Amino acid sequence: QLQLVESGGGLVQPGESLKLSCTVSGFTLDYYVIGWFRQAPGKEREGVSCITSRSGSTNYADSVKGRFTIPKDNARNTFYPQMNSLHPEDTAVYLCAVRLPPVLRICSISESEHHYWGQGTQVTDSS
Repeated sequence: QLQLVESGGGLVQPGESLKLSCTVSGFTLDYYVIGWFRQAPGKEREGVSCITSRSGSTNYADSVKGRFTIPKDNARNTFYPQMNSLHPEDTAVYLCAVRLPPVLRICSISESEHHYWGQGTQVTDSS
């Protein structure tokens, strides 16, 4: 059974950094997409970033470009999105999701393009 588990959330001050993780288990494919999403209280879920497992190509929402990254060198089946220069409006539950093949050359941060979801990890502005 395919499962995704996020961790690394917590309380942060504006300007601080945080590294999350998403571990995927239960399947053996080596070509898929990991997407990151967030949902703030009272708001719709928003696509944040994605990475393609084989090529390491990434895509980012405009709201996080230049601040959030997903390193290409990840442990097998574990991804570590790095969030820098956090803003109060980054407060949300962060969820990872996986898209199984077919996979496009440039991954999508659209909810409908992903098939399985984790439960999320909370990131909160503590100011």
